[in-house]
Amino acid sequence: MHQLQAFWHTLIHAFRNLLPIIIVVAVFQALIIRQVPDGLVAISIGLLVVVLGVALFLQGLEMGVFPIGKSLSNAFARRGSIPILLSFGFAMGFAAVIAEPALIAVAAQAEIISGGRVNALTLRLIVALSVGAVVALGVLRILFGHSLHWYMIIGYMVVVMVTFFAPEEIVGLAYDSGGVTTNIVTVPLVAALGLGLAASIRGRNPLTDGFGLVALAVMVPMITVQIYGILVYSFGEAPEAAAQATQMVKEMAELEPVALSAAALLGNMLRDLLVMFRDVLPIILTVLLFQYAVIRRPIAHLPKVIFGFVLVIFGLYAFVLGLKMGLFPIGRSMAEQLIQLDQVLFLYLFACCIGFATTMAEPALIAIGQKAEEAANGRLSGTMIRILVAIGVAIGITIGVHRIIAGDPIHYYIMGGYTLVILLTWLAPKYIVALAFDLGGVTTSEVTVPLVTALGIGLATHIEGRNVLIDGFGLIAFASIFPIVTVMLYAISVEIYNRYQTKPSKGGKP
Repeated sequence: MHQLQAFWHTLIHAFRNLLPIIIVVAVFQALIIRQVPDGLVAISIGLLVVVLGVALFLQGLEMGVFPIGKSLSNAFARRGSIPILLSFGFAMGFAAVIAEPALIAVAAQAEIISGGRVNALTLRLIVALSVGAVVALGVLRILFGHSLHWYMIIGYMVVVMVTFFAPEEIVGLAYDSGGVTTNIVTVPLVAALGLGLAASIRGRNPLTDGFGLVALAVMVPMITVQIYGILVYSFGEAPEAAAQATQMVKEMAELEPVALSAAALLGNMLRDLLVMFRDVLPIILTVLLFQYAVIRRPIAHLPKVIFGFVLVIFGLYAFVLGLKMGLFPIGRSMAEQLIQLDQVLFLYLFACCIGFATTMAEPALIAIGQKAEEAANGRLSGTMIRILVAIGVAIGITIGVHRIIAGDPIHYYIMGGYTLVILLTWLAPKYIVALAFDLGGVTTSEVTVPLVTALGIGLATHIEGRNVLIDGFGLIAFASIFPIVTVMLYAISVEIYNRYQTKPSKGGKP
């Protein structure tokens, strides 16, 4: 009975996260576009399936994945063995990201649009290996008490340098891949590991040392995916696939759905469920390995944990199915309809509203905001953090939409954005740096990513002269950059204001 009540609350919570998108889309359809979207019934069912999938997935995480992840983190932190901590950090980073729903969605889109040149599984493996390696590096940073400043400044200088040499077809995708690594699965596990370590080591501060793992997990895949792109586009087949991508996406959008027999539908469902099991298998194997081979204790409440993992698999399946039916069609149709209005202002307004509304409801952001408020001892407000991040995402997606409309190369925007971030990292007070970078990584939710990706692909498909592979990706990257900027600017402003306020007393004046 208790579990049913918990699931009901999770279902309501998942619907509440989707509600801002529904409201924004409904308002634009009713007041600006003034027409009912095609396939409204299928889209509505798809949205409900997304809600059900997210609820099942979250319930499964709460019952199976998170309790084990937290207990393992605490056990290894108490042991203090550096090799075990590093290997656990790598394994959890890899396992969480390879099963990330948003990364699965982006990788699948990338493979379709690149005509198979970018392989979806290879892309996911590269990103997951990068995150695993960087979580291990982040654990090492916390153990030795290194400042995050230098890691981020040097790291983003490498990011900007690699971007300069990377082929334009891969840049937006690389930054989007970095943006979606920290999401519904990764953030709670990685944040719990960092904060748990910082709390258990003497002399470490949870605010300055505990945060930062998420930030590193965002940064490194941007480098590795661009290097993958340099190899693929330098030594692979002739780049005709990229040139044909826009036409292929248009043809796919115009295809009529093919009626399948009951046996074929059942076969497809079983195949997709097996794929989902394959995606979650790394987390299961990681947990079993460390639980039985390292800690050597049986798993508490084993039937409950098994049921949790089953819910995770079915939740992932429902989520991906709902994406295909609901969120991807909404993003593309809204892009097409707004372009046909021939009013660029409405496109900017839609991007801004979607960015702000979805971020304010983002569960990972709410959780990180609360943790930051506790760690900062009143210096930061969780609500203020959410508002600053939502403003940053709204600005970022609006600028990203402008780039697609204008047809400007993404290189210069990204390089300029991260040059600004490096400068602010140098100027910002130390206590905010790790948190600001982590906040940039949690802005892209399991609901926002597919919609924003579909919006970018829709715009690139329907604006004359745009290439889907070059121009369609990158919006998620902008949504990750600008929250870092807004949070750091706020901290710098508060620091300057406080100094100004204390100056008269130092001078002896009333």
